[in-house]
Amino acid sequence: MSTPRYSLDGRVALITGASSGIGAHLAHLFGAAGAKVMLGARRTDRTEGVAEAIRAAGGQAHALALDVTDEASIIAAYDEAESTFGTIDTIIANAGLSKAGRSTDLPVSDIQTLTDTNFIGAYLTAREGAKRLIASGSKDTGNGRIVLVGSITSFAHANGDAAYAALKAGLAHLGRNFAREWVRQGINVNTIHPGYIDTEINADWMHTDAGQAMVNSFHRRRLTSIDALNDPMLFFSSDASAQITGAELIIDDGQWL
Repeated sequence: MSTPRYSLDGRVALITGASSGIGAHLAHLFGAAGAKVMLGARRTDRTEGVAEAIRAAGGQAHALALDVTDEASIIAAYDEAESTFGTIDTIIANAGLSKAGRSTDLPVSDIQTLTDTNFIGAYLTAREGAKRLIASGSKDTGNGRIVLVGSITSFAHANGDAAYAALKAGLAHLGRNFAREWVRQGINVNTIHPGYIDTEINADWMHTDAGQAMVNSFHRRRLTSIDALNDPMLFFSSDASAQITGAELIIDDGQWL
């Protein structure tokens, strides 16, 4: 990994959904940028492997057992993080999953699972972090950073992901409301909307004929590189973004245009 453009030295970061895909990628990135990284996910065998790799590269990382659909699990994870590295000041609410299917076919159980993970999970993760930042004096330090991971499906329209897309759109509006609510508490809340990236969450679909047809329909006929997230994620998580809150940024190589 190349040298990060923004430093996260002195920061303690929690990344949810850190067992694979964007979350695991960001964990490596943040470790290289100098943050003490807490990796939250249910699959602790995977997060421990990522944490070991970060430590081997000279960084600091710790794997946490975390189920974002369970508030008690979130609270316990924050407690463990604080006892390990101190107060978390940088929160990346990345945990998410997909349940594809036309709206007339998608089971209620899948809609509930999407809601619990992609919306309520992000809500609870950000809220618990904000509570602790406020208690730690973020109003005076101005060091609170929360980044919600949205999706370009918030803007685009396609068959088979109406529930997912609507929840991601709701997440972006949640971010704006959190930003307004905590603007005087020294906590910045911003949302990044990645385009289609070849990760575990969509790998099976991307390699089907239909998936390839979708990629070929994009103006540049390619997927977004996961590395395109690096600088924006570091910027929103660093001291450089001190005066940016309530913002949204689309990183999709023009896919949704």
